Amino acid sequence: MKIAVVILNWNGEVLLERYLPSVINYSPDADIYVADNASTDGSVALVKANYPTVKIIQNTENGGFAKGYNDAMVDVDADIYCLLNSDVEVTPNWLTPIIDAFATIPEAAIIQPKILDLLKKDHFEYAGAAGGFIDQLGYPFCRGRVFQTLEKDEGQYDDVREIFWATGACMFIKKEVFHELKGFDEDYFAHQEEVDLCWRAKNHGYKIFYVGSSSVYHLGGSTLSNMNPKKTYLNFRNTLFSITKNLPRRKAFIIIFLRLLLDGIAAIRFLFQLRFKHFFAIFRAHLSFYRQFRKMYKKREKTQFLRNYYATKSIVWSYFVHRISNFNILVKD
Repeated sequence: MKIAVVILNWNGEVLLERYLPSVINYSPDADIYVADNASTDGSVALVKANYPTVKIIQNTENGGFAKGYNDAMVDVDADIYCLLNSDVEVTPNWLTPIIDAFATIPEAAIIQPKILDLLKKDHFEYAGAAGGFIDQLGYPFCRGRVFQTLEKDEGQYDDVREIFWATGACMFIKKEVFHELKGFDEDYFAHQEEVDLCWRAKNHGYKIFYVGSSSVYHLGGSTLSNMNPKKTYLNFRNTLFSITKNLPRRKAFIIIFLRLLLDGIAAIRFLFQLRFKHFFAIFRAHLSFYRQFRKMYKKREKTQFLRNYYATKSIVWSYFVHRISNFNILVKD
């Protein structure tokens, strides 16, 4: 089983210098690639000068996370792709449990390790935590992270479990699955594209797993922080894209209507918080969604749409009304 670790980079010279050594030191059996999205800093020169074993793929433009990986994977020869953010520090033997899981769970198409916070190592990190899920309205959340509340890692998620989506911060995916699904949807540019990819994989009958015996540390927010209105724009718009593409038609229209209402409430909340740029980010997200709705609708695949897709009915209601922020209380197995 040949594994390729592919790190997408855009002007991340500082991040590569800090975190690439851990990947090289702790991934002896993997080929390591840096896929560069037309950086203008010294990223490529740094890798060439200091890390001769790392293969470099130079994309011709910065097409964001989605197009960047799609372009890069054409040149990667492996059975398993590991898509790894440049701000991730890996741990000794991090690959072994993942390889074992692929070997012993043949139905596993995508796998995610435990994602911990690099700056607070005993807590889960926002982007992925202990595996991703969505509620009935398409809101993503994780074991170990509901909205902005992060749980402390006390071994409560040291298991192997089927999940709904795996984080793009560190995602392992079988080569044939990635290409069958035609990779990421490039219209997303960045954010939520991994949720869409996993949703499409589930609609195709594939399974996605979390393996808690493998862990990495993620800095997070190195490209766009949670406070950046562009991230708000992409998250709100791209979630609407995913609902349009991946739910049964009648269900999709109902959920879209409800999400547009709830998005409006979120926008008003930003307004009262005087976060005007985020208020307008939601407004722009909806305009972009309306403009591209027909295009997204045409992307709906002729497949068996998954009906039992959600882990709970509404995390918005549970979190903001009932004040539930712990996954094991929110979702009863």
